[in-house]
Amino acid sequence: MKAAMETLAVQKVRSVRAMGTRAVLAELSGTQGVLALQALLLENPLPGQLDVLAAAETVLVTADSPVAARRIAARLLRLDLNAPVQRDGELVVIDTVYDGEDLSEVGELTGLGVDGVIAAHTGQIWTVAFAGFAPGFGYMVGKNQMLEVPRRRSPRTAVPAGSVALAGNYSAVYPRRSPGGWQLIGRTGARMWDLDREQPALAAPGHQVQFRAVREVVALAPEHPAQAAAPEVTSGLRIVAPGLQSLIQDLGRYGHSGLGVSAAGALDRASLRRANRLVGNAPSAAAVETVAGGLTVEAVRDQVLAVTGAPAELTIDSPSDVDSDDAGPFWRTVPMATPFALLDGETLTIGAPESGFRSYLAVRGGVDCLPVLGSRSTDTMSGIGPAPLAAGQLLAAGGDAESGVVGDPELQPDFPGNGVTVLDVVPGPRADWFDAAALASFCGQDWDVKPQSNRVGMRLQGTPLQRTRQGELASEGTVAGALQVPPEGLPVLFLADHPITGGYPVIAVVVDSQLDRAAQVPIGGKIRFRWAESSLTENPTPEPVATDKELSN
Repeated sequence: MKAAMETLAVQKVRSVRAMGTRAVLAELSGTQGVLALQALLLENPLPGQLDVLAAAETVLVTADSPVAARRIAARLLRLDLNAPVQRDGELVVIDTVYDGEDLSEVGELTGLGVDGVIAAHTGQIWTVAFAGFAPGFGYMVGKNQMLEVPRRRSPRTAVPAGSVALAGNYSAVYPRRSPGGWQLIGRTGARMWDLDREQPALAAPGHQVQFRAVREVVALAPEHPAQAAAPEVTSGLRIVAPGLQSLIQDLGRYGHSGLGVSAAGALDRASLRRANRLVGNAPSAAAVETVAGGLTVEAVRDQVLAVTGAPAELTIDSPSDVDSDDAGPFWRTVPMATPFALLDGETLTIGAPESGFRSYLAVRGGVDCLPVLGSRSTDTMSGIGPAPLAAGQLLAAGGDAESGVVGDPELQPDFPGNGVTVLDVVPGPRADWFDAAALASFCGQDWDVKPQSNRVGMRLQGTPLQRTRQGELASEGTVAGALQVPPEGLPVLFLADHPITGGYPVIAVVVDSQLDRAAQVPIGGKIRFRWAESSLTENPTPEPVATDKELSN
């Protein structure tokens, strides 16, 4: 393994744009400045800084509050970027079968033909400039521009794992099945991401990559180390029926965007905190997030539970009581947002929501499972964390109770129903890609939530928005709440499992305080966006937060 040091001349951040209310996007002149700023912020974090994400020409800095985000924006413009960048030149060879769905189209777009595309892709050394989109997804730059192609006009809802792809000046390999808008030219069996390796990413930033054409893909089996048998669950919950989708979630994993890992965590954070508070847990204890009802659990020994979020009927079935005159089973209902006992052998069923979409089931002590990168959350896009719950599975109750008593019953907020849910937004960093008519249309219509929506993002249907700029946007960091607009003009509202970078312009960002409400809008529901009072409602097109020229005046 060889390493080289690249020393930079003094550079400055060109401008800073707001990305929602708690993040800012620093714009630089190129990759070298991006890497220098990322290195500087990781070594010397600014007050309130939570995470840093490098991309093609930008660095996204996430803060712990809106006030901290504004202060960080001002500080970024005063930094001198003269730090050396450490480059790791390890060579990774990736065997590839060139039979991708878009190979012929890429041949036409580049004028190279199919054979020319393969020759150009395998005939150069690629360097991983930065990570993003998903764990193990490395943005690779080549030595020539022969393979520069645009993204697809509409992203695919699912790209197979191992797909070798092109977009703009970059090549990449999709580490797992996920949405994506890149042009697919081939496939590989290489494991791009494996948490059992010392370095989970096969091709990390700084690595060099050589693609080698082969006739057949050899899929290597994961090299999982020997693991001790899981301890027997003596107290907790048995999953009788998991419903449509039930996942273990806490408040998420932060600080790992440099690995391509999103925060994940509960989509309705307030409901998770409320459920934990009711049973006496720490606010961040792991609980069960379930969609659209249908979850049934059985108590293994006596448990204390609470259900919050989308209101639904909670039914408890008890086994036969042979000591009573009535030897048959009986049932009872319990209220939402109230702690209750589920005795050994009793089952709880969460019915279909009366409004809203997601409910949260907390057990006293929290759901106890192995944390990954500091969190027990399931990330549906990357596959990090516990698998979705399955019938017969046993969930252990842990030791996260921090109070000796349970909480009092609490009132819940109103949840979205059959009407239109209004969400406040602030201008996105790329709202200037749209004219006044498109911005008016964005907030002047009701958007339908399409069935293809999930924890990664909500796909919206309505009158398409027209861009005023053509061409590609260099990939840059994104946040939960960002509304990206692909060329087809239909926005996608990113949720907790979103890709950490994207190449479509962000027209607006839902204010952080309303993300919980957005998560409760059901499939088929309607959303209307409204410019927040703090934004310039008559002219919401954003200007940079500040520029280096403005600071010098």
